Amino acid sequence: MDWVTELDRWAADYLPDVKITAEEPMARHTSFRTGGPARRMAFPENGEQLVLLTSFARECGARPIVIGNGTNLLAPDNGLDRLVIAASGLRRVETGPEPDTVLAEAGVTLAQAAEFACKRSLTGLEFAHGIPGTVGGAVYMNAGAYDGEMSQVIQEVSVLLPEEGVRLIPGGEMAFSYRHSLLADCPDAVLLYAVFRLTSGDPAAIREKMRELMARRKARQPLEYPSAGSTFKRPEGHYAGALIEQCGLKGLTVGGAQVSEKHAGFLINRGGASSGDVLELIRQVRERVLAETGVRLEPEVRILD
Repeated sequence: MDWVTELDRWAADYLPDVKITAEEPMARHTSFRTGGPARRMAFPENGEQLVLLTSFARECGARPIVIGNGTNLLAPDNGLDRLVIAASGLRRVETGPEPDTVLAEAGVTLAQAAEFACKRSLTGLEFAHGIPGTVGGAVYMNAGAYDGEMSQVIQEVSVLLPEEGVRLIPGGEMAFSYRHSLLADCPDAVLLYAVFRLTSGDPAAIREKMRELMARRKARQPLEYPSAGSTFKRPEGHYAGALIEQCGLKGLTVGGAQVSEKHAGFLINRGGASSGDVLELIRQVRERVLAETGVRLEPEVRILD
């Protein structure tokens, strides 16, 4: 039996209240605004539904993948023959189990988490306020900006592991490094929520810091165009954007995809770009930078298949 038929029947019996769509365009769910249809996309509203969906999808061969805002994803133009689970419905954010902690589910945006912390006079998440992703994706890739990153503020996370079920993992055991975590080594793992360890602060100062960082971001980054943020990881001893600019690649265009003229570290969708355009542009940039500088750029964006 085809996995789609099996999944549809099971969901009708066990999760009738969960919205599941057919042939859902990934372009609607990725910040690049590219990508063909996912055969099925599910929209759970709590962790229990997410766990049930993910577990059954693995059993029936649906190759589930959980996404947040899709801000670091590139989906193929010919679509995905798999179940995509949107975690955006997991939006619970509340005071954590201990003083000066915040618990946020996977679908909470970093902006929402930072705002919640600010209103409770907690400092430590200001750096995350302008990062256009969710808690799930941020923990997965140890997202960071302006000298801050997830590893500095994660106390513990709740994770669904394929062979072990749901586990609470301390931040110190998450194998955080630059744009990497334990979850990246276990692609079938699913983050349910994170607990942030913060410190007391002055809410006015916290808000001012968030405003300052957002202003810097708007001034330097091409936020007016669809993109996945920084397309490449920072190579050791260098900055990807500076290397790309040094090679004269600002404005390089493939189809509707372009190396931003405002910030060379961003590949943007100028309008009508396909994922294939973006991939070809990534290839050309990497080839030129390697040939002219000897530095091998590694994509930060996650390429789905």
